[in-house]
Amino acid sequence: MLQDPCLDLKNLEKTEEELFDVIIIGGGPAGLAAGLYTSRANLKSLLLEKDPTGCGICWIKNIENYPGFPDGISGKELISLMQEQAKGFGLQIEIGSVIDITNCPEGKIVKTDTKNYMAKTLIITTGVSRKRDGVDGEEEFTGRGVSYCATCDGAFFRDVSVLVVGGGDEALEEAIFLTKFANHVTIIHSQEELPASEKLQKMANDNDKINIFTEKKVLKIAGKDKVEFAEVMDLNSGDVEQIETNGVFLYIGTRPAKDFLSQIVEMDERGYVITDEEMKTNVEGIFAAGDIRYKKVRQVATAVGDGVTAATSARKFIQKL
Repeated sequence: MLQDPCLDLKNLEKTEEELFDVIIIGGGPAGLAAGLYTSRANLKSLLLEKDPTGCGICWIKNIENYPGFPDGISGKELISLMQEQAKGFGLQIEIGSVIDITNCPEGKIVKTDTKNYMAKTLIITTGVSRKRDGVDGEEEFTGRGVSYCATCDGAFFRDVSVLVVGGGDEALEEAIFLTKFANHVTIIHSQEELPASEKLQKMANDNDKINIFTEKKVLKIAGKDKVEFAEVMDLNSGDVEQIETNGVFLYIGTRPAKDFLSQIVEMDERGYVITDEEMKTNVEGIFAAGDIRYKKVRQVATAVGDGVTAATSARKFIQKL
């Protein structure tokens, strides 16, 4: 007969030893902001991050739109400063990939690839990951001309030509945004028809700076120290041409980091966690913040705001216990 996993937590609750007030899953801006606020509120807090670098935004060379840094700051440096500040208030950070969560009446059990942890509340801040296209040179030139965020990096491409790969709403929205900086934007999509809305297609077609090519595929991104050209294949003829460009923006989609959440909290059809304005999920004591949430804007600044709100809600929840 299998032992109820909640029994360990029930026994542990009597001593309060090794029982955290808050466990935060994910070490990006949302998670670190939440950890800063819970630790500063004297809550015993643990942050679990699967990436040893603890930096999902480290590829961003210069974040110019985060308040307080007029000259910009690299993603790696920003995360490092956030970690230092949160640790200063007592946040415990450990490396581990979360495999499963058990929701018990006495709290939550978080199972990782190395050990189990227990807490009164959870804050999920696992973010999203960009779908990779597998293009030759994509990894090599990420941060050196290859980008996944025009809002983040568009200003680095003033008066040059760029490629946008993708045909959905996000791709066209970002392509239109890029025309504020780039002198020319070429949209490459592999299908005959663009899946983007008719309104966005019209806006893109009416923009003199944008050209749209369908049934084409980027095979290679290349250059010396930075992106200089891309090889593009016509999927009908098989012909390959070389297009000079200083930037390639890839928009083939994102996926929420939700592998262990499917049976725990309510999500939308794409896998984003549904919360209210207080970052509460449908499960009492579990909160979500940052890009993992169903939301309209995904930026470092909004992730930090979500993390602060989730931490505040977790503190209030614990006070009522």
